[in-house]
Amino acid sequence: MYELKTKQNDNSVIEFIENVDSPKKREDAFKLLDIFTETTGYEAKMWGPSIIGFGSYHYKYKSGHEGDAPLVGFSPRKAKISLYFAPGDKAQDEQLKDFGKHTTGKACVYINKIADIDVGVLKALINQSVKFLRKTYPEQ
Repeated sequence: MYELKTKQNDNSVIEFIENVDSPKKREDAFKLLDIFTETTGYEAKMWGPSIIGFGSYHYKYKSGHEGDAPLVGFSPRKAKISLYFAPGDKAQDEQLKDFGKHTTGKACVYINKIADIDVGVLKALINQSVKFLRKTYPEQ
């Protein structure tokens, strides 16, 4: 059976951020930590070796595959900072138009630095994602 690699663990979020190589990326990671914590009301937790997640939900697909994931999160990676939100919908697409300089992947949004984005839009994306996932996967 498939073993999910990205699981919540007790590793220190602060230690992880303090070990980010780039001083600018480290500074942005601390700013994001504050933004995500303040916006969600959840304590930051490490998910796998490099994702800082907030809150969690349990999903189960029709295929039978199930697991746990953070509601939202981010990771200060070497190339870019990855922001993790729920899968996009039309509302999210509209918000991203005003977000600032970014690129999108299958499950995340990539930014170079916080100075490139609108923090108000970031907070709206965080709130939209949490609301969507809480509605889609209500706690049992």
